[in-house]
Amino acid sequence: MLGDAFVFIVHALCGFFASVLLLRVWMQWCRVATRNPLSLFVQSLTNFAVLPARRFIPGLWGLDLASLAVAWLVLVIEMLLIVLVKGALPTSGAAGGVVLLAALLMLIRLAIYLAIGGIIVQVILSWVNPASPVAPVVSALTRPLLQPLQRIVPPIGMVDLSPLIALLLLQLVLMVPLAYLERMAGVAF
Repeated sequence: MLGDAFVFIVHALCGFFASVLLLRVWMQWCRVATRNPLSLFVQSLTNFAVLPARRFIPGLWGLDLASLAVAWLVLVIEMLLIVLVKGALPTSGAAGGVVLLAALLMLIRLAIYLAIGGIIVQVILSWVNPASPVAPVVSALTRPLLQPLQRIVPPIGMVDLSPLIALLLLQLVLMVPLAYLERMAGVAF
């Protein structure tokens, strides 16, 4: 029972921190302004881990590889802690490889959940308060996902269906290729 509580706490904390690190990568990739409340929160929460990692891991094509590597490392640590608590410590190199692959798949799953959450927040903000101070940030984050779909599917009666289509496509990615890769790796989330 205490083991389950520990696993819950580790999963919640590591998942939250990895999500914030992924948000940092996403914000930098979309070139979101750094002087807004969300950016300042993300930077202040993650600087202690990302800034030292940037000494060893350079960026590539505008992608913050240091934040991405730290997010993956957080998920590797989470997997190892959970495996340790469950009593199935990997002893072979192949088991260690499974942990590394499982953390990578968790990172992809988390990134997709983050994109889904961003789209939902953008839709709600567009209905409730389009002049919110967070609206430009969320719009900048979801623009790379929604703009290609908006070119293909025009608005119908002043209603933009691209968020709905994007959510369906992201759910399909979770259900088909990602679930297949997780089954092939022998991990379940």
